[in-house]
Amino acid sequence: MSEQIITFEQVSYQYADGTMALNQINLSIEKGKKIALLGNNGAGKSTLFLLMNGILKPTSGSILYNGKKLTYKRKEIQRLRQQVGIVFQNSETQLFSSTVYEDIKFGPKNLNLPTEEVERRVKEVITLTETESLKDKPPHFLSIGQKKRVAIAGIVAIDPELMVLDEPTAGLDPYYSKRMLNLLEKIHHRNRTILLSTHNVNLAYEWADEVIILNNGHLLAQGTPVEVFSKREILETSHLQKPWIMEVFEKFQRMNLSNKKYPRSKAELFEMMESCFNGTSIQV
Repeated sequence: MSEQIITFEQVSYQYADGTMALNQINLSIEKGKKIALLGNNGAGKSTLFLLMNGILKPTSGSILYNGKKLTYKRKEIQRLRQQVGIVFQNSETQLFSSTVYEDIKFGPKNLNLPTEEVERRVKEVITLTETESLKDKPPHFLSIGQKKRVAIAGIVAIDPELMVLDEPTAGLDPYYSKRMLNLLEKIHHRNRTILLSTHNVNLAYEWADEVIILNNGHLLAQGTPVEVFSKREILETSHLQKPWIMEVFEKFQRMNLSNKKYPRSKAELFEMMESCFNGTSIQV
């Protein structure tokens, strides 16, 4: 049975102005998964994230962390925030130290770790996130993509079991979007879940193990990419398009050229097409 990190039980959240951001959400986040969260603006994605690490408290319902109901005591929330790290869409709001090095160091230093362990972690994540050339620069001089990498490095340095990223590829060109996804692959492992929000259905389809769709504060769907994106009514309700790989594959099915399972990447799709065309090579 999969281990649950965060569980929402009938969770609702209403802002002071009366806006119901989330309405009776039941949701479980499992350890080790790569999860994509989709939804229109105002769907409740940011509110969901803020509830996950205790910045917000539900108006009603319960949130469980590793099977235990949150009571929002100070020490409990401190532990929660060490294990559920958020990288906001505007990374600049998280960068406040005089240099990149000091910014990355801030998290593990405040965990009261031995100096040697703090330095080891910082050195390790600087290498992992390819920020070595940036370590002596002031964060506010960096590009959008560089700021995002530094913010991610600062969260990885505290070694959370759940990393939440709000639109990590927003504002990035295709080259740097690909670098960002490569970085997420590096920092993901079987004991760390990565949950990211995105408007890009193609990214979600190829990258994620699981897809969640929110719409106007309601949970519309949670399942594998193929399961979720195969539901036409869900896509129409949430104003999302079907990933292009699925559309091409379905066209092949209608032409009776393939009866295999859905390909999950461009490479898999091209491999399928090669077999349909008697081994003709198709370059990715």
